[in-house]
Amino acid sequence: MCKLNGQWLGTYTGSSTGSILVNIDERLEQYQGTAVLIEDDKALPHSLVSFQTANKEARFEFRASPILALDQMTGKGLTLEELSQRLGKDKVFSKYADVSGTVDLESLSLSWKTDTGIEGSCVLPRSKADQPSELIPLQKNWGEFMEYVSGLKGCRYLFRGQNQPWRLRTSFHRSGRADLGRFLNEDVPALYKHLSARTKHVFNLNNPDENGAFFNLIQHHGYPTPLLDWTYSPYVATFFAYRRITNEKAASAGADAKVRIHVFDQENWKKDLNQILFLVAPRLHVSIGEFLAIENERMIPQQAASTITNVDDIEAYIRSVEENGKTYLWAIDLPVADRRQVVRDLGYMGITAGSLFPGLDGACEELTERNFEI
Repeated sequence: MCKLNGQWLGTYTGSSTGSILVNIDERLEQYQGTAVLIEDDKALPHSLVSFQTANKEARFEFRASPILALDQMTGKGLTLEELSQRLGKDKVFSKYADVSGTVDLESLSLSWKTDTGIEGSCVLPRSKADQPSELIPLQKNWGEFMEYVSGLKGCRYLFRGQNQPWRLRTSFHRSGRADLGRFLNEDVPALYKHLSARTKHVFNLNNPDENGAFFNLIQHHGYPTPLLDWTYSPYVATFFAYRRITNEKAASAGADAKVRIHVFDQENWKKDLNQILFLVAPRLHVSIGEFLAIENERMIPQQAASTITNVDDIEAYIRSVEENGKTYLWAIDLPVADRRQVVRDLGYMGITAGSLFPGLDGACEELTERNFEI
């Protein structure tokens, strides 16, 4: 059976035209999620609706209600009075939509009609976020990499190390989930309840700085979040790229076996694009945040920064906004076979598990690396 969960993006036509963003989670007996219609006509508000299917069949019908009107500039909900002023007193904003659709391996097809007669339809391609990266990386050995990064402007770039050439994707989206409204309404309260008994600091989630620090804390302790970890240090990124590879695997690795370092021009990205440091936004975004290191000793030695996003396929999104010869994201691949030399040199720099993960776990990992040939 073809699954419906995930993020679906595309355009729609009908009584009006525009872009559509659909985020769907799989529940025990049905699917549930949200859809946002982003109107091409700047005079019209965006529309947001939540929905759930009756079952998990590939063909479905449901009534989506209520339909909320969103301001195109701010993404905030509009009151009835604000709607009347924008649309005119003789216009009525739709209350619900009857939706029908089908899903297969390639696409999601939807059509709808509202209580006011507004009609629309779309065919949305399945996300490629779980497919191999389409970036064409720079190929360098360890010595060439060190020479390359020494020529980069300090603090302009963020780096992320991965031991496979995967697309950039948050742990939240890798889990198969997409509905961030559900994450905020269900996951976060449960996490807050359980973790407050285990932290010395009680986080005030209404404070943006503390809210970000809380998200960063759970991210660094393994809970899937819509944050993606980065570092200002190319060498810290390299540590993480090689971390889960054994010396035995490196010794037997072929010439085509690589780890990957992503390089993100965060300085120009912040200059050219609005940064949205909240989760439920009507438009796609990848935004850069640096959060307080509350209860999180790892952030400072790791020189950590994060991107917060509602995008499943981050690589494709960044590519979609690159224009006029601008490049915000690229990759460098290093040989897996260089692992032993890399780890030794990083140790001389003071970049070890013990320094990056203060505590017993980090110390034991560092000593394991030092004392065992694994």
